Amino acid sequence: MKKSVDIRTLKNISHPTRYTIPDTRGLHLWVRTDLKKYWVLRYTFNGSRFDLSLGNFPAVTLQEARKQATKIRAKLLAGVNPVDERKLSRAETKRTKSCKFETYAIQYIDRVRPNWMLDKNERSWISAIKKYTFPEIGKISLEEITTEHIVNILNPIWQEKHQTATRIRAVMERIFSASITAGLRTKPNPAIWNGHLENLLPKVKYIVKHYPAMKYMEIPDFINYLYHLKTTSSLAIQFLILNASRTSEVLKANRNEISSDLWIIPADRMKAGKEHIVPLGERSKELICKAINNDVDSSYIFSIDGKHLSHQTMAKALAKYSKGVTIHGFRSTFRDWVAEETMHSNEVAEMALAHIISNKVEAAYRRGNLLEKRRIMMLEWERYCYSKVMNKIP
Repeated sequence: MKKSVDIRTLKNISHPTRYTIPDTRGLHLWVRTDLKKYWVLRYTFNGSRFDLSLGNFPAVTLQEARKQATKIRAKLLAGVNPVDERKLSRAETKRTKSCKFETYAIQYIDRVRPNWMLDKNERSWISAIKKYTFPEIGKISLEEITTEHIVNILNPIWQEKHQTATRIRAVMERIFSASITAGLRTKPNPAIWNGHLENLLPKVKYIVKHYPAMKYMEIPDFINYLYHLKTTSSLAIQFLILNASRTSEVLKANRNEISSDLWIIPADRMKAGKEHIVPLGERSKELICKAINNDVDSSYIFSIDGKHLSHQTMAKALAKYSKGVTIHGFRSTFRDWVAEETMHSNEVAEMALAHIISNKVEAAYRRGNLLEKRRIMMLEWERYCYSKVMNKIP
């Protein structure tokens, strides 16, 4: 058996053989019949002999082979067999490559969707995710999906269907994040926005979407109609109108969010991601009491059999009275009333709607008596809304 550490000699070997590196225990250079050369570390573990490949020569230099051999010897001393370790690594790689995006996405959505999807949109969002992501990356393993794939999915709909594209991106980010935690992907998350996709996708010019709304002059008659129904949906719609709230905020309003004459909506339920405090008038508090009495054991304010009211139920109740208008449109109705019938400032009205306004203005109003200004405005709105009901009360 020849022993040599002369690099020129190793490179010029012209026949199959095995060279031992004398200064590194167990390290050999094996030369195959096709004269290709490989580093091999021979060692014994639990009474069995193993030959572990360290790469081909000269791509892996003698110095690098020595370093690898030293590290492996350290593992052997720690009771770890590198052959078994490699088998586990290959098995994990195989498992990772075999998990396709479509399969994992369906599993993920089924597991977590109750926590982040609104009832009224659940089917449409799931359909959108399947429609736009599965054709592009559905059959690709989680490990092999790149940023380019994500951009190819989002680019065609980024401008025209921006809301859909934004939600799809957010869901993809969560799916990849979960897959990384589960060990199904080792590469960085390709759907992250900050510092990543924000640099690759164009800026969008936002167009305000106007929802069909009831005229504010019609509100007193509508409230009078709802007042006499006494159903949970009629109570919820009255509450929504009185507080100019978003549908989702009312549907999932929890009893523990009520504190005396305040409704404190946590940040994770608000569109802007900031806690919103709503001053409650007497009518709103009455509606809460009536709704709770309709379903005593629920944690939600507006619920039936322990489940919060659905958007469809509210929409159907509205449709029986007036077709062509929407639940969300009542926020516009309130805004029109403020502008045309009161002297309240634009900023106070915008804050009541939980809209994001300029930082300077918001800071100024927060330093002042904004809550009380809003309380006065909402009390006037309450009196206006119930003007027909009040006239009928002895």
